[in-house]
Amino acid sequence: MKYGNPGAKVRVPATAFMKKTVISILVATAMATSSLHVQAMNDSTNPVLAPSGLPYNVLPFDKITAADLEAAVKEGIEYQNKAIASIVNQRSIPTFENTIAALDRSSWELNRAVLALSNLEGACGDEAYQQAMQNVTPLISEHSANILLNEKLFEKIKQVYDNRDKEEGLTPEEKRLITETYTSFADNGAALKGEDREKYRKLTAELSDLNLKFSQNVTNGMKDKARRMFITEEQTSGLPESIKAAAKAEADEAFAKEGKTNDQGLYLITVFAPSYGPFMKYADNRELREKLYRLYGSRNMAGEYSNIEILKDIANVRLEIAKLLGHKNFAEYQLGHTMAANPATVMEFLGNLKDNYTEPMRKEIEEVQAFARQTEGPDFVLMPWDYSYWYDKLKNEKYAFNDEDMKPYFELNNTIDGVFGLATKLYGYKFKRNKSIPTYHPDAEAFEVYDKDGNILGVLYTDFYYRPGKGSGAWMTEFNTETKDDEGNRNVPVISIVMNFSKPVGNDPVLLTPSEVETFLHEFGHALHGLSSQAKYGSLSGTNVYHDFVELFSQFNENYLTEQKFLDTFAKHYKTGKKMPKDLIDKFVTASQFGAAYRCMRQLGFGYIDMAYHTIEDPLRASQDIAVFEGEAMEPVKIFDMVDGCLTSPQFGHIFSGGYAAGYYGYKWAESLDADAFAAFQENGIFDKKTADKFHKMLESGGTVDPMELYVEFRGKKPTVDALLKRDGIVK
Repeated sequence: MKYGNPGAKVRVPATAFMKKTVISILVATAMATSSLHVQAMNDSTNPVLAPSGLPYNVLPFDKITAADLEAAVKEGIEYQNKAIASIVNQRSIPTFENTIAALDRSSWELNRAVLALSNLEGACGDEAYQQAMQNVTPLISEHSANILLNEKLFEKIKQVYDNRDKEEGLTPEEKRLITETYTSFADNGAALKGEDREKYRKLTAELSDLNLKFSQNVTNGMKDKARRMFITEEQTSGLPESIKAAAKAEADEAFAKEGKTNDQGLYLITVFAPSYGPFMKYADNRELREKLYRLYGSRNMAGEYSNIEILKDIANVRLEIAKLLGHKNFAEYQLGHTMAANPATVMEFLGNLKDNYTEPMRKEIEEVQAFARQTEGPDFVLMPWDYSYWYDKLKNEKYAFNDEDMKPYFELNNTIDGVFGLATKLYGYKFKRNKSIPTYHPDAEAFEVYDKDGNILGVLYTDFYYRPGKGSGAWMTEFNTETKDDEGNRNVPVISIVMNFSKPVGNDPVLLTPSEVETFLHEFGHALHGLSSQAKYGSLSGTNVYHDFVELFSQFNENYLTEQKFLDTFAKHYKTGKKMPKDLIDKFVTASQFGAAYRCMRQLGFGYIDMAYHTIEDPLRASQDIAVFEGEAMEPVKIFDMVDGCLTSPQFGHIFSGGYAAGYYGYKWAESLDADAFAAFQENGIFDKKTADKFHKMLESGGTVDPMELYVEFRGKKPTVDALLKRDGIVK
């Protein structure tokens, strides 16, 4: 599964009950040992599936090729088909163990292969992995449809579901798995008959193909040479030296790849995160900021990597699937298995935030524009490519704070110790680097993670540096899902967190911005969710929870970035060793509220776009102007007028290929949860053991308990937005 921060590249989470995903049933299965699984491993000669002989049976990346991964997917499909045939053909009365548990355990091989291929495609960006993914996606889609539309299998699942209250000895987790399995099948067409079943099969296969095309177009569009600028020394005015050094190194590398030398001393600026963000914030040249903004915002709108027609097809196919299953729109269909439950609740939630943040956002924009006019003149009109630049300068003047002032205190190795140390302080976890565990790239490292009693929790891969071809943004993923066998033996999870920090230049240390540290904390929160899991069944393990609950654990961690007691544990100047000064932390805390309304409204804009595409009740027309559609969707939360030739929709991988369809609101939903949850720590102490233990119970429960029930047990009440409004300075 892959979960990322806003703006990150995110894939469809590999969970059995993340509704409506193409590979939903087949890639969230347990690693629990079964005789069939053991036999499959022993029989296989594929290095992806055969016992690796490595610690925790991690993948032997140095022995695996894209062809091996493709073959392993096909082999995994065969193994699961045999397992399902055994379930369907058994003469015994269907029970939890011989039907539901057997299904949950049926695709260990396929799970291992699909997760590995998907993860390596994103982290490595290799064309061979991309091609392998293209080759297997239709096979996976067809296989998933075959399972979901297997009438005999569904009949047995339904028998177990109908008799769930009569079967003795079931644990609460097992009862929940029965309900979730039945619901997942029913929501994915299992109850359809005749022609409708075949229609559903074709639609899901089509959607799978469209999702993959959209995702790969976004990736390839980022790599397009047209999406970069070579600039001169003079044009770097305003850029910090560290950013210039990285841009110079990237230009040198680009020339070297073409067998040339960078004789003119040019700098390379791209639309990738470590280049784009700092340039928009610091570059004095307004014309170049506008040029880069347009290069970024016009991606996937035309040419070889256009997503315009693809996104229409995705929205229309989703609508057709929803109607086939008795719903009036896709959002109604998708939200039935979330904390929000329905589109009306989502729109009410987004509207509540809109009402609270609109006026503060307007005042922020007016203040930034007035500040810019002191330099640019009374007729200056603030544009989207100006906001980050002038916002940063105003923040520096108003609060005497600059992100660059904090970077010397966020040296990467110290920051790793600090972020890992947060889990030590809260939960007693320990992290031990293990160089004997192979990684998929020289940049990646492997850590063993132990709980407070010294028991192994799992393996964590870290992959911090940007490299050409690597997916943009940041994300958490897994290679193996945590489960337990019938004797209670735990199969440890293997988790990965992927970033795009700038690589060190020469002997200079890697210094992170506060935003990059926040991203690290975010993805580490997802990793802890996966590592902490104590579920028995893979379908309910770790991050396999409701979509609008999963971001709580990542965004919760971000709160610590403004806490001095946390920063004092690691934030030391890389030259002097001195702790970060209290006045700098105080300025950062105060400055963090500045622009909060703008940031919220920006996120609401994404949420409104998402809901607009997924609440349509009639198909988008071939002639539909997406610019008009997007503009109308964002009008209630508009910050700037739309820029001609720039759109969000064609590059919006979260909702068109990343599993967040009708779910992008979940970021703000989880933000209200995390603010409310952290308020409990503020009330009792940010490292308070009793509070941390209660929070840890949510971490380790995965999807075994209803999330609202878990949250109310932790907090003693249902969440509200009050803590979020206070944290953002909207209310005092």
